[in-house]
Amino acid sequence: MSFYDLPKQQRSNLVEEIHKTIFSEIQQNSLTKIADYFSNQDTYIRKSAYQVFGKIYNHNQDLRKIIISNLDKLITYQDSKIRQTVINAAGEIGIKDFAAVEHFFDRALFDEHSSLRNAVIGSVKKMGAKNPKAILNWANKYLHHPNKEVRREICHGIELRGRTHPGDILLILKELQHDKTARVRNTLVHVIGQISYKKGCLATVIEHLNTWDNKEPTNNAVEEIIDVSCGIKTLPR
Repeated sequence: MSFYDLPKQQRSNLVEEIHKTIFSEIQQNSLTKIADYFSNQDTYIRKSAYQVFGKIYNHNQDLRKIIISNLDKLITYQDSKIRQTVINAAGEIGIKDFAAVEHFFDRALFDEHSSLRNAVIGSVKKMGAKNPKAILNWANKYLHHPNKEVRREICHGIELRGRTHPGDILLILKELQHDKTARVRNTLVHVIGQISYKKGCLATVIEHLNTWDNKEPTNNAVEEIIDVSCGIKTLPR
């Protein structure tokens, strides 16, 4: 039976059990049951586990070194679900303490499995919304990386911050206007569209696009803004 097949009270009980089990194993410096949770086929079991990691880290300063050490071990496991969950757990921690988990994202950007790279995007989004300075400084390191997928992931990852503070990321996005890879440029256009339709962002986006000197992505971005405004929300190609 999957997580959301359970009644609400049973779900709450299960989350509490996961919390107690993970807390106990962290104290014992054990990974047996943690690895089981991190590799569970149910997305919501894994989500409960990585959210618990963030909560324990935030509320137990004396366990932080052990927690990071445990994640350092888990990121080397062959099971991609375990490695993916490590990145999501690191994302929970990085909302407040990115310096402690930065190395996980440096590694995951180049993982062979796409699920980890997608976890980087999701984690950068949630961290960037709460801890923008640290995340944007990190993103800048990879903005012109030779690997096109890395550039695309960085572009996509900073999107969420732009929805509330477009000025924070528009200068970063501008640097990608001449990117030679269509996949990166398409993601750039998509992100511009997603930022523009949020309340109070459109005028800022249009003003900034007027400073771009590459007409192709600029025109595509304007078309995307029109599509999004009309309810035709496209996905990055």
